[in-house]
Parts: sequence; C-alpha cells; structure tokens
Amino acid sequence: MSIATAPATQEPPAPAPAAGLPLAGIKIVDFTQVFMGPSCTQLLGDFGADVIKIERPGAGDISRNSFPDPDGQDNPIFLSINRNKRSISVDTRTEEGRKVIARLIADADVVVSNFRAGVMERMGFGYEDVRRTNPRAIWASGTGFGTEGPYSHKGGQDAIAQAYSGVMWRRDREDLPPSIYPTTLCDYITGMHLLQGILLALRTRDETGVGQKVEVTMYDSMLHLQMQEACMQLNRGYEVNWGAMPLSGVFETTDGAVCMVGGFTADPLRHISIALGLDEDLSERPEFADLERQFENKPALQAIFRERFATRSTAYWTDRLEREGLLNAPVHTLEQTLADEQTRVNGMIVEAEHPSVGTVRMLNAPIRLSETPASVRRVAPRLGEHNAEVLRENGFDDETITRLQDLGVLR
Repeated sequence: MSIATAPATQEPPAPAPAAGLPLAGIKIVDFTQVFMGPSCTQLLGDFGADVIKIERPGAGDISRNSFPDPDGQDNPIFLSINRNKRSISVDTRTEEGRKVIARLIADADVVVSNFRAGVMERMGFGYEDVRRTNPRAIWASGTGFGTEGPYSHKGGQDAIAQAYSGVMWRRDREDLPPSIYPTTLCDYITGMHLLQGILLALRTRDETGVGQKVEVTMYDSMLHLQMQEACMQLNRGYEVNWGAMPLSGVFETTDGAVCMVGGFTADPLRHISIALGLDEDLSERPEFADLERQFENKPALQAIFRERFATRSTAYWTDRLEREGLLNAPVHTLEQTLADEQTRVNGMIVEAEHPSVGTVRMLNAPIRLSETPASVRRVAPRLGEHNAEVLRENGFDDETITRLQDLGVLR
C-alpha cells in the first residue's frame, strides 16, 4: 500500500547515501518551521543527519505558503531551507498522532523545535517528557525570548528581535528613521547558534552517554552579535556605531554605488583624498585632523565624498580606491552577486531535481570540509512525502499505516 502525497510528474531520484559524512547515523526529529529552525536542520542534513520533518496535515510548514507561487507549497522559499529532509504530515492534535511522534522520538538523537515557549510541553514533547523516554536525546529549542521574563510570552520574529535588541536603532545617519534590516539576519544567526548548541551537546553525549537541553533565543543572539558595542557601552558609556564611521559609507556614482571603508591603513583620509583626485589633503584641514573632529564634522566631510563619487563610474572609483589600498566594493544587487564569478568559484550554487518542480537551483552550505564536504542528497520534500517510508522504518506495519491514514492522522 502507499500513502497519498502531492502529485508528481516523475519519481525523484534515489537519494545519495550519507555514509562517511560527519553526522551520518544521527536521527533528527524536526518540528521547526519558517527560517530560524529549518536553516539549522538543513545544515545538519547537509552533513549527513537523517532529518525527519514533522508537518501539519494540509498546511505544512508556514514557509510552504509564504508567497503565492506557481509551484504552491513547493515554492523556492520552502525549497531553499528544507533539502536533505524527509516530511511526514501528522496531526499532533490527536492521541494517535502523538503516539506516532513518540515512536519516532524513542530512538532519536535530537528533537528540535522553534515554537513559542510552552508549545512542545503542551503537545507532550517537552524536555522532561523526552528525557523520561529517551535520556540520550538532545532536546533543542529556539524561541524569541526564552521561557522566563517579561517577553517570554511573545512570539519570536526577526524584525521584532531587531527592534528589542538595539540593532534597529543604530543607522549610519541620525536623520534617517529606524528601519528593518532587509534580510532575516536574526533568524539566521539564531539558527546557527542552535546548530552550534546541538553539535556541542552531541559531542558531550559522546563522553557521557546522556543528552541535555539546548536553548537559544533570538533576543540573546542579537545581543551577542553586538558584543563589541555592548562591552563599550557597559564599560565606557559610549555607543559604537560601525555604520556611522566618518571615513566610511556608501556613495552613489554615475552608474551605481561604491561602499568605501576608510580604515585599516595609516592616515586613511590622505589616501582617500588622493583616490578622489582632490586638490588638497583633507587630513591637513584642522576640522578633519583626527577621528574626534572627523566625527564632529562628518556631514561636511561626507558631502565632499558624495560630490566627487557622483562624477565618475563605479568601476573608475573602485580602481582608484584599490590603488590606494582602501577597502571598497561596488554595491551589487543579489542578481549580480549570484552571477558573480566568485560565487561560481566558491561553489555556492547547487542544483537538485524535484519530482514536480524540475531543476531547483539553490545556495550551497557555506562550510567547507576537505574530506567530508556537505552534500545535497535530497531536494526539499513534498508535504507528507515520506509518511509511509518513515513509519515503516519505525516499526509500523502497513495495516496500521492504512488505519492512521483512514483516521486522518496521516495526510
């Protein structure tokens, strides 16, 4: 018998074996969704872990429905962070559904989620529940703010964490309004901290034989991102803003923009003056003589920069800045970056075949291991694609699987 799944135009190719990869043999029961958690579990899968993704029947992971897309639930947003996983769609609101999950957890190495605090406990899969049945399991959780404190009841979301953490308040000019950083910086950083915690706990279990609880929060991750700024604030009462340094900035050219960082060289303002072809060395002006006065007179100084950069092309200025040993870059669109030769050389774009979508191009893992590199063995799964396969592996016979399907526990 077979379990109904989304229609396919062809059968997917058999996945490549994970044998030999660092996490081969590690079983992950993955409750995560959206971006923070899936970015973590995808990397675990890229390096060999067997990631079993638990999804809601019918709807699945929220990211399956983030944007209207011709490929529906198998859209690029979902495909980008869910490869090397198997999907089962189980109704955890039912006792039978919870029994299915409990069977999977019984010999899991890691149980990972990124729900609001308390959700896993209400489902019966909190840390103490899991530890009673599987003391070797690592129970890993990513939340917005943690399980205690005034914000613990709030849902975690990237922009909200940016706002609470102080990151959003800093901008390169005080006359600009605070704004949302336009990619999911906080989700990704927190996901990587969750990954690190899981790997540390697995390493500890190698020695002790016992699992433990791993907890990360978006709030803490964004604070930790600001460790330099926080230490300066705590010890000197001074706010560091790297984006507002007087010799750095983004400047429009005749055909785009240049990012210039005026630092890491002796007398950078003199080198900037030469690169910009100015008639004078701005570092000899009293109002720009040192960093303190450059900060005080930043508007006037950067007005000179803007006026000069606006007269020539991006390529012209990057060449001039390069000759003076000044850090710089053209400001690329994402489309330009994806087409960049450096992206190709670094092997950052990989392809996989999806049974209904066809060829999917996506970003590779950013971690390079010389002997056991990451691999794309499976494209992101269709919703419930592996219901029968996973349940059979965990001791369910076909009669039971059919009954669970008939009851609507598996869909």
